[in-house]
Amino acid sequence: MEAILEFFFTYREAIFIIILSIFLGIEVISNVPAVLHTPLMSGANAIHGVVIIGAIIVMGHAEETVAFILGFLAVVLGTLNVVGGFVVTHRMLDMFNKKKKKQ
Repeated sequence: MEAILEFFFTYREAIFIIILSIFLGIEVISNVPAVLHTPLMSGANAIHGVVIIGAIIVMGHAEETVAFILGFLAVVLGTLNVVGGFVVTHRMLDMFNKKKKKQ
């Protein structure tokens, strides 16, 4: 228990910044209008594509099993996030296309 308290006292500024950034992120994301959702999702997909490439590079240079497993998990989770982002973006674009066809 003392080690945990010592960790919190040592890194209290960093922990405070992380907690504030979590609240700020929630506030910013909750106030994004629907019109901006698709461009932001496309940007997030691009960022996760870079994460996947970095994870593949880490897996290629992994000398320990733990590093290889973590790299593999990063590739799998990043790929799921990119695919999910494209699915959500496609659905949102289909919603706009249906409105144009009805008119």
